[in-house]
Amino acid sequence: MANAGDDREVMEFDVLIVGGGPAGLSAAIRLRQEAAKAGAEISVCVIEKGSEIGAHVLSGAVIETVALDELIPDWKAKGAPLHTPVREDSFLFLTEKRALPLPTPPTMHNAGNYVVSLGSLCRWLAQQAEALGADIFAGFAAAEPWIEDGKLVGVITGDMGRLADGSEGPNFQPGVGLRARVTLVAEGCRGSLAQELIRRYDLAKDCQPQTYGLGVKEIWDIDPAKHKPGLVMHTVGWPLTSDVYGGSFVYHAADNQVAIGFVVGLDYRNPFLSPFEEFQRFKTHPAIRGMLEGGKRVAFGARALAEGGYQSIPKLIFPGGALIGDCAGLVNVPKVKGTHTAMMSGILAADATLAALAKEPEAYGVTPTLYPAKLQDSWVMDELKAVRNVRPAFRWGLMAGMAYAALDTYVLRGCAPWTFGHHPDHTRLIPAAKARPIVYPKPDGVLTFDRASSVYLANTTHDENQPVHLKLRDQEVPVATNLAVYGGPEAFYCPVGVYEFVRDGGEGPALRINAANCVHCKTCDIKDPLQNICWTVPEGGSGPNYPNM
Repeated sequence: MANAGDDREVMEFDVLIVGGGPAGLSAAIRLRQEAAKAGAEISVCVIEKGSEIGAHVLSGAVIETVALDELIPDWKAKGAPLHTPVREDSFLFLTEKRALPLPTPPTMHNAGNYVVSLGSLCRWLAQQAEALGADIFAGFAAAEPWIEDGKLVGVITGDMGRLADGSEGPNFQPGVGLRARVTLVAEGCRGSLAQELIRRYDLAKDCQPQTYGLGVKEIWDIDPAKHKPGLVMHTVGWPLTSDVYGGSFVYHAADNQVAIGFVVGLDYRNPFLSPFEEFQRFKTHPAIRGMLEGGKRVAFGARALAEGGYQSIPKLIFPGGALIGDCAGLVNVPKVKGTHTAMMSGILAADATLAALAKEPEAYGVTPTLYPAKLQDSWVMDELKAVRNVRPAFRWGLMAGMAYAALDTYVLRGCAPWTFGHHPDHTRLIPAAKARPIVYPKPDGVLTFDRASSVYLANTTHDENQPVHLKLRDQEVPVATNLAVYGGPEAFYCPVGVYEFVRDGGEGPALRINAANCVHCKTCDIKDPLQNICWTVPEGGSGPNYPNM
C-alpha cells in the first residue's frame, strides 16, 4: 500500500472525503454545520476526480427531499435547483407496437418529489459546503490508499504528466498525499478505491455479492407542444426479452427538456446483448418516437448503478474510515432512487465521525464506529430491507418477477421471512455457441445514434499520451477466452466502444482498447467474465464532462 514518501507534497485534514457526489457533499456540509454549532474547528476536504463537481454525476433523476430537508431545511430559500415538481406518474408495459398502462407500484409514487439534474444539485451542494468552510478540490483522483499500521490515513492522488509507457514526461507532477484523521469514501458505484478497501479489509465476507445495472441516458430538447413538465414515466418489456431485467425512464424536466434513459441489469446472460443498442431500439417505440420527433439530442452519458440492495451492503467501516452512498450499495431499486439514501448516509457518517474524533482528538486513522448502528436505526435501512426481495425475484423472468413484486408489496408488505440472494454478474454469461445472436438496426442519426457521436456529446477527454487506465491482468484472456468462448462481450456491453477486436496486418484477432472513449461507467470492471479487466483511475480531470446529467 502507498506511503506518501519524501518527494510528495502532503496536506493534512481532520476529515477527507473521496468523491463529490450527493453522499460526500452531504457529509461535508453536516461536518461543518455541527462543528460550527459546537464552536470547534474541523478541517474538511472533498476531492473529486472529475474536472469539476458534477462532471461525472449521472442519474435519472427524480429526487425525494427527505434527506435534503434534514440537511438544509431552508433549501428553497437558498436557491436549490429543484424547480420541477412531479405532477404525474405513468407506468407502461411495452410490446413491440403497443404500450399498456399498468398500476403504478406504491414505491414508484412520486408526489412531493422533483425532477432534477443531479449534476446541478451537486454543484449547488458544493457551494453550500464551501460557504461553510469545506475545501473542495476537483480534478484530483484518489489513486491509492495511504495505509499506516493497518489503518487508512488518507489517499495518494494520481500522478500527472506520465507518458503512455509510464515514464515521467516533461510536465510530470507527482501525486499529492492527503492525510486525514478520518477518510469517508463516497466514490459512487464500483469506486476503485472502495473496491480495493473492500478487498483489503474483507468487508464483503458476510453479505451477498453485489449486482449492478447499466444506465444509458440522453437529454433531449423537444417540441414545446409535446412537453409535459413534471411527467414521470417508466416502462418495462420491449425491447428486452423476458429473461433480462431492465426498463426505461422518461422524465419531463424544465425548459422543454426530457431526460430519457434505459437501465439493463448486468446479470443478463446473452453475450451479444448491447445495453446501448437496446436503448436506441427503445426510442423507436411508437409511444416514445412521437415525443422525440422534431426534437434534438443534446447530451449523452452512461453509468453503472448498484442493484444488490439490503443483502449486498458490505461492512461499512474499516480502520480509518467508512463507505457511504452508492459505493456501499444504498440504492432503493424498486423505488428507482438512491440520492436520498446516499445523502442520509453522508449525514449519519458525519455525525459518527464527529463522535469518533472527539474520543481520539490527536489520532490519525480513526474509525467512525457508530456509523453502522446509526444507519441501521435509520429509515434508510428500513426502506432497503422492506424491498430487498423485489430485484432478485426477477431472475425468474419479467412476469414472475412482477407477480412476486406485487405479492411482496401488497400482501407481505416487505415482511417476508426470507431473503433472496444474488449471483455475481460476471458469472452469468453463457457461451456464444448457446446464445441467440442479436442484429441491431443501423442508427438513423436523427432518433437513433452510434457510439462515436454519443462519446462526443459526453464531452469525454483523456490525454492520449497518459498510461491506459484500463488494465488487463492477463493479456491472453481477451482472445483466448472472451472472444473464443463468449464472442467478445466487451465489444457489446461497453456503451462507448472502448473495446473492439481487430485484425492488423493479416494477423489473428487482438483486443484494441480505446481508453480515450471511456465515460467511467465501470461496466467492464463488473461484467468481464474472468474479471480480467481492472478499471483504475486515469489522470484527475479526465473522463466525461457532463453539464447537467
